[in-house]
Amino acid sequence: MTITKNVSLKSFNTFGIEAKAESFCDITSTKALREILKEQHSNPLFILGGGSNMLLTQDIEALVLHLNIKGIEVVSETENSVIIKAMAGENWHEFVLWCLECNYGGVENMSLIPGNIGTTPIQNIGAYGVELKDVFVSCEAISIANQTTKTFTKSDCKFGYRESIFKQELKGQYIITSVNLKLTKVNHKLHVHYGAIKTELQASCINNPSIQDISKAIITIRQSKLPDPKEIGNCGSFFKNPIISTEQFTELQENFPEAPSYKVSDTEVKVPAGWLIEKAGFKGKRFKNYGVHNKQALVLVNYGNANGKDISELAKLIQETVKRIFNVTIDAEVNII
Repeated sequence: MTITKNVSLKSFNTFGIEAKAESFCDITSTKALREILKEQHSNPLFILGGGSNMLLTQDIEALVLHLNIKGIEVVSETENSVIIKAMAGENWHEFVLWCLECNYGGVENMSLIPGNIGTTPIQNIGAYGVELKDVFVSCEAISIANQTTKTFTKSDCKFGYRESIFKQELKGQYIITSVNLKLTKVNHKLHVHYGAIKTELQASCINNPSIQDISKAIITIRQSKLPDPKEIGNCGSFFKNPIISTEQFTELQENFPEAPSYKVSDTEVKVPAGWLIEKAGFKGKRFKNYGVHNKQALVLVNYGNANGKDISELAKLIQETVKRIFNVTIDAEVNII
């Protein structure tokens, strides 16, 4: 285990923001993680995964622990299902592709979501009508304070929309080292009615799609709307879709009858944040070397050498404008640091 001083984090965050880590350590095993936590747990620490869900607005005056623990294994299986254990440092999309090669179903709708396995339960990641909690069994995490390992079940995690116990009561207390997911081997449950999936499948003349077909359709849809972080710095969706009461939505419709929504319950609906931001006039807006993507208003972008503070200020301006026009609050999905 080597601790390096004054390390650039530009290549470790998908926004491509230049920021320095006071010190940095690449962690490749749970044993190494326990050892360094034992030595350093009383000092300032910053846990870094795939760097796909953060906006750096300053240098990190702490020891950055880069979780780079790899490995995928079958824990158990029956004729119908399989439980897979994936380590925290595995790239999520590469894991999805591995599952599809094995014909394991349940994660195909979450194709091309950026980031690593270890942060997926924190966010309860999701896309196109499917969330991590739908396939989640448990995760293992190490306590920063005393280095003990704890297993968290689905109910322990208190999953909500882009929410979990790791963002609330246990924020900053545990480091997730692995995740167990239950996937189907046969009779896959297909989710094709959300968004443009059905349209994309029909365009390819696919009437009885496989899980691989659904993944390909979603990759095509996402690539048509979302910039590749390797080419334009971004974190995917910057904002969550707000969930509002049906009464509030009725008020919104009085001024904006065309406002789209998805039913959440008998008393709540979800309104696409991208629609609100686009309607507020921000889609495609560019401010010097940063702005709002021209194909997807949910995505804030770094066109090159932007600083995190400018992008953070743009996010605040968008939130204030949406609140003023629609009386709807949109929250950031990205961690602003």
